[in-house]
Amino acid sequence: MKKCKLKTMIKIDLKLFVTLSKYQPQGSKCLEIPEGTTVEKLIVDLGIPRDIVKLIFINGKSKPIHTILKNKDRLGLFPPVGGG
Repeated sequence: MKKCKLKTMIKIDLKLFVTLSKYQPQGSKCLEIPEGTTVEKLIVDLGIPRDIVKLIFINGKSKPIHTILKNKDRLGLFPPVGGG
């Protein structure tokens, strides 16, 4: 008989900037997610179109979309930035 393994949950600090803010989960910027979740998986789970996320910062450093999130990470997602 196989044992059912429960997923360990971790907490991250999520901040969605500018036009992405409408995808911020209600309540708090503290989000509980399964351990092993990548930034890309979180973007999909939040319903954010992948092509509108241009900058990813974890703990203040630019990171790729396939980065696995860790407990107490601070994740910031930014849309394309325009300027004049």
